[in-house]
Amino acid sequence: MLSLFKTGAARQDARIIGIVGFAHGTSHFFHLLLPPLFPWLMRDFGLSYTEVGVLMTIFFIISGVGQAAAGFAVDRFGPSRVLMFGVASLAAAGFTLAAAAQYWMLALAAAFAGLGNSVFHPVDFTILNRRVSPERLGHAFSVHGLSGNLGWAVSPVFMAGIAGVSNWHVSGFAAGMVASVVLALLMWQRDLLHVPVVARSRAERMQRGASASAFAFLGSPGVWLCFAFFLVTTLALGVLQTFGPALLHNLYGLSLVTATSGLTAYMLGGAAGIIAGGFLASRSGSHDRVIVMALSLSALCALVMALGVIPSWSVLGIMPVLGLGVGLAGPSRDLLVRHAATAGVGKAAFGRVYGFVYSGLDLGFAVSPLVFGPLMDGGHYAAVLAAVALLQALSIVTAMGVGSRSRFVRRAAVGAG
Repeated sequence: MLSLFKTGAARQDARIIGIVGFAHGTSHFFHLLLPPLFPWLMRDFGLSYTEVGVLMTIFFIISGVGQAAAGFAVDRFGPSRVLMFGVASLAAAGFTLAAAAQYWMLALAAAFAGLGNSVFHPVDFTILNRRVSPERLGHAFSVHGLSGNLGWAVSPVFMAGIAGVSNWHVSGFAAGMVASVVLALLMWQRDLLHVPVVARSRAERMQRGASASAFAFLGSPGVWLCFAFFLVTTLALGVLQTFGPALLHNLYGLSLVTATSGLTAYMLGGAAGIIAGGFLASRSGSHDRVIVMALSLSALCALVMALGVIPSWSVLGIMPVLGLGVGLAGPSRDLLVRHAATAGVGKAAFGRVYGFVYSGLDLGFAVSPLVFGPLMDGGHYAAVLAAVALLQALSIVTAMGVGSRSRFVRRAAVGAG
């Protein structure tokens, strides 16, 4: 991969990819601002699991709604300004948590974190699509996905580790300082992340005419298919992230420590898949076919586990393979959304399209525990894993629909020309 970044332009691409990836890792770090501290918060505030669960519902609702709105802000004001607002909101979340003395302050911290998280996908993908050379976009999306996984991995150790040696107030303050450092870096490098909004909008008007509406992208079937794709894939991911250890413990008799290691193996497999997926996405023009093959592997793994036809000792071997398939699909997934955007509504709508489409992620994370929690309470563990396999299959169908639709629109445009 390093050979791709030897020229001056390539080195600039590498700097942009690195800064955007670092910022994205920060957003995933703040996904887990509160959950690692739940044992301390429940003890000190006398909270139930339902009450701490509401905090995460607040996070995902605000993030989902805010993500769709952030896309319009990105197209109107430019991504760098919106990104700085988002990181400042994350800092506010950390400092609010540090000062929290009542439950409503925890809820406010969750709201700030959700607001900050909402800007990243429309911002990041607008910058990457507009500033990075097309031949390096696959690697850019690979780094972007990998940095998010690393943010997830670091946050629990950071937050719980500090709380363990000090207290959760200090953990919140430290998280706020992390976001403050990232904000300072972004301000220092703001010229590198600049996208000229005025020049872009004029070019778009020349291409598509003055009648183009700010909401025209909602008329694109490809955009709605992308939204559906993210929704169903995140429903499956939400199951594994929320209930993975409990599933493996109850279905295969693994200890909670070993079952949790299974989730870690899944995440590591996903990280490896994202790296390899960047090369696949860069070399393949059929991103929907890459997604089909990768998610078919994951669906097969989930189905095999649901059927209970494998011994318990093999679970730690199949979980990383399941994650590998999901990771391999990631960079191709992001390029597929790019093609849907350019084929349907044009480059000036990158922020709106990515904001709307990726709000499906937050909706999936918010809904998944509500859908599958009752199945878990009823002891239907195999049915939950079977549902994961079914959701992967539905993801394949929607990915094929996005790819077919994008190719149809491009062929029609060529024919009209």
